Amino acid sequence: MAQARLKIFGWGREGEGMTAEEEAFALDIHRRRFGVTEFPTTVMPTFDDIKLRAPRIAPPAAIAGICSTATYDRAAHAHSKGFTDAVRSMLNDFSSAPDVVAYPTNEQDIAAVMDWAGSSGAALIPFGGGSSVVGGVTPPADGRPTITLDLARLDKVLEIDHTSRAARIQAGVFGPALEDQLRPHGLTLRHFPQSFEYSTLGGWIATRSGGHFATLYTHIDDFVENLRVVTPSGTLESRRLPGSGAGPSPDRMFIGSEGILGVITEAWMRLQDRPRFRAGGAVRFKDFFTAARALRVLSQTGLYPSNCRILDAEEAFNTGAADGSVAVMMLAFESADHPVEAWMKRALECCADFGGAPETAGGADAHREGAAGQWRTAFIRMPYGREKMVPRGIISDTFETAITWERFEAFHDTVKAATERGIREATGRPGQVTCRFTHAYPDGPAPYFSFHALGRHGALLDQWLAIKTAASDAVIDGGGTITHHHAVGREHRPWYDRQRPDLFAAALTAAKRTLDPQGILNPGVLIDP
Repeated sequence: MAQARLKIFGWGREGEGMTAEEEAFALDIHRRRFGVTEFPTTVMPTFDDIKLRAPRIAPPAAIAGICSTATYDRAAHAHSKGFTDAVRSMLNDFSSAPDVVAYPTNEQDIAAVMDWAGSSGAALIPFGGGSSVVGGVTPPADGRPTITLDLARLDKVLEIDHTSRAARIQAGVFGPALEDQLRPHGLTLRHFPQSFEYSTLGGWIATRSGGHFATLYTHIDDFVENLRVVTPSGTLESRRLPGSGAGPSPDRMFIGSEGILGVITEAWMRLQDRPRFRAGGAVRFKDFFTAARALRVLSQTGLYPSNCRILDAEEAFNTGAADGSVAVMMLAFESADHPVEAWMKRALECCADFGGAPETAGGADAHREGAAGQWRTAFIRMPYGREKMVPRGIISDTFETAITWERFEAFHDTVKAATERGIREATGRPGQVTCRFTHAYPDGPAPYFSFHALGRHGALLDQWLAIKTAASDAVIDGGGTITHHHAVGREHRPWYDRQRPDLFAAALTAAKRTLDPQGILNPGVLIDP
């Protein structure tokens, strides 16, 4: 059966969304948080309400068969999936819709579309699943025609090397389809970002996605063996190697390049045997900083748990993982080769040194039970909430960063205070800022902040920007990174410019001039055209 189409007004596919119980749970928390009983609610537009300007360009006959100017295709590629995108969709603002959407089936198609974009003066936006929350695939508002290049038809695992445990995979494959093709071989990429169902391999690589593993193999970088990339100046492929010391890595130039240098079409990816042994569960701590100190010790032991994330007390309460009086650590180990109970036992001993009390004994299914299971479900379901909360004027968004351990506690307090102050100044009332860790390294954590505010219809975008600016300024001024795994996109660009060295920006500009001399690829992302 054909899958339902991806939604225009929200996360996931048509027919999917929050359950009535999930919506009631979230609204009850917001009512208590903001001290209100009702929310002024805007009616969401429907597909029939969407009005798009006429396409300003038409594809040449040779590629017309892979191109579409249909309203659904253009509207579905007008926005990313962040808060600002949800607001613009609610306001029926599809002014950023591309003029044409191209669906290439091979590299020749991609090169032909690039040639057409160059000759017609159009911007070309590479598009995977469209799940960016930082405006990474939103067409630029620079006045020129736009073509979106959707890679969904490049969705195959082309070759499997069992000996080296790797596979050659096309970049447009979505997460579930990728795992379905690897499963009969007993293999897995084991890269599960929150957007797993609605994002693609090429998107993961282009944005340096963070995945399932909270330690050791945290980013997609760790799994890339080689890349094949089509650029406006030609096609290149790096040599497939387990490692190399031959100069700067060609792969590293394109991992995280966010579509500004070329279009990743396929990659050899390092795989793993599917895990058979698991142990895990939840551990409760008296407060967030105590949990963080325990996690620092864990990250420096060499145990490398597959999951080791902590939630502050408010975050745990908001997801139903605890009652709001304790911080919670989600802890899990897995292996395809050996039982992992000994690793779990040692990790719990480390936690006990900081007063950590395990919720359960931590069996193989503990990650689906109790607080761990509740948080796991809430984590996967979280993106569906935005389409229900934005029409009620509720501003809920997240930002993530990374910082070294010795600076973390002061950094956390400064960033949280700055964001809370930003909420008060923007909305005239207090909101809430919570924190969890998504990943941890021996030298520091990746804190992930969530903020909630009651906004005002007609001012939501300005209020969000004021809060986002306050938080991002604090992150950069405090020495953190503007993003750990959400990428830069358009929304993080001002702070990325402050974070990166100027000489590196000049070098990146020179690379773009060589690979994309007309500046057609995702203009305005990472560097100016």
